[in-house]
Amino acid sequence: MTDYKKKFDELRKKTQNTEEELIQLFDQLPTIPSSQIMHKWKGGTFSGEWDSEELKQIGWYGKWFKSPLDAIPVICYNSNGELFSNQIMQGEATMWDINFRGKVSATMVYDNKPFFDHFRQIDEHTLMGIMSGKPIEGAPQSVMQGKYSFFYLEKVDQFPAHYIS
Repeated sequence: MTDYKKKFDELRKKTQNTEEELIQLFDQLPTIPSSQIMHKWKGGTFSGEWDSEELKQIGWYGKWFKSPLDAIPVICYNSNGELFSNQIMQGEATMWDINFRGKVSATMVYDNKPFFDHFRQIDEHTLMGIMSGKPIEGAPQSVMQGKYSFFYLEKVDQFPAHYIS
């Protein structure tokens, strides 16, 4: 187990994380090109993050990077237990390699909102992400306050439920 994975596991288990702790880990992580994350991913948030409750309420499952021009950022469960692309962000996304906090790494660019999900690699099956963006009307609360949102993704071979398009 890498030191990154140990630190990640510690932060994931904590009941409250500080932005400084999460940024410190993120900044230390190796980059990953967007071409290497084309896969299905189960998502999770760190305890105390602004959007943890909001994501639970919409039934967020994770993300699906199908190709560089076809990324699904918000996959959720519907009332029938099926997975679908929730258009809460008024569109989907594309994948690019973008400089963020001094390193070029995979970044998801939302289609219709000035938001970005920046990724770094914990290990071959786990990514850490930071959502950043421009404060606009209707933006998530953290973006409106100029803060980051921290989350993680774990690679899955198959979705646990039927995906409807």
